[in-house]
Amino acid sequence: MEHQINQEIKQVFADWPKMFHKYAQPDTKKAIIQILSSFLPFVGLWVLMYISLDYSYWITFGLGLLNAFFLVRIFIIQHDCGHRSFLKSNTWNKLIGWFCSVFSAIPFKYWARVHDFHHGHSGQLEYRDIGDIHTLTVEEFRNLSAWEKFKYRVFRMPLITFIVGPVLYVFINNRFPLVGFNGWQKTHRSLYVNNALLLGVYLGLGWLLGWKEFLLVQFTIIVLFAIIAVWFFYVQHQHEHNYKHWKESWEYLLAAIRGSTYYKLPKLFQWLTGNIGFHHIHHLNSKIPNYHLEWCARENPILHKYVTEVTFPESLKYMNHKLWDEASEKMISFTTYYRLEKQLGT
Repeated sequence: MEHQINQEIKQVFADWPKMFHKYAQPDTKKAIIQILSSFLPFVGLWVLMYISLDYSYWITFGLGLLNAFFLVRIFIIQHDCGHRSFLKSNTWNKLIGWFCSVFSAIPFKYWARVHDFHHGHSGQLEYRDIGDIHTLTVEEFRNLSAWEKFKYRVFRMPLITFIVGPVLYVFINNRFPLVGFNGWQKTHRSLYVNNALLLGVYLGLGWLLGWKEFLLVQFTIIVLFAIIAVWFFYVQHQHEHNYKHWKESWEYLLAAIRGSTYYKLPKLFQWLTGNIGFHHIHHLNSKIPNYHLEWCARENPILHKYVTEVTFPESLKYMNHKLWDEASEKMISFTTYYRLEKQLGT
């Protein structure tokens, strides 16, 4: 059945680069509107958060949760600039991308290059730790020692994966060159420059506004933003009927459509998250700017026949997905794993 579906996908989308080419054309007017509708509310809410500290931090926190979504919009602009798809001018893509990185605390050039690598290798089991949540196969987990199994189970606990992990991702993973290949020296230097720029901005604002006030406001937004962002990464590539193969049998088209989800969100949250829920389309062609993803989906309903479509309530079940079972080609829970192991043992 899986083979039949894959063959059908390859037949239907045999000419996929041409099918989606028209959507991959940047629109300056739409880009400017998105910049204004992202940065202006963010700055306004940031000021309100700062003022609200005189009354109650819980007011600050509530405003911070809303502002974290506007930071997601800013990050999506940065993300598109990294793909060189937000504007026609690559110079402006770089300038805006670097500017966004000061707000998001995600280094522009370094993250963009890691993310490009993810696009070129998404679903390849050899490189599953780059741009995705660390996931073991059933066979790999089976061969671990008891201590190593315990550590992996702790890592995959919701508290660690979705709260502690996102904080470490922003403040550790994106501060040091933990990902690198031959020829990445310039990319690593850009990371250090980005760190220095961010430190300078934080020192200046902390001195000007007061350290306690600045850090309470900024870190509230950054932590909530990180949690939202990592949750989206998780939902986009940790669904049950996924696509994960070793390089020798991996295919880009299938990885894009079957290895990514369509996160069907209410219109407001779709807007706040920069349409990134149309992740299958984004993986098909990363040159499509986020403001054209819905247009592409609307004109190509055939895409929804093959992609995993998930709503927010349904996506909560994905927290149980812990291991990739190569035999059944799906994500399974630890409960399912131990049940299968018991059956094998008998």
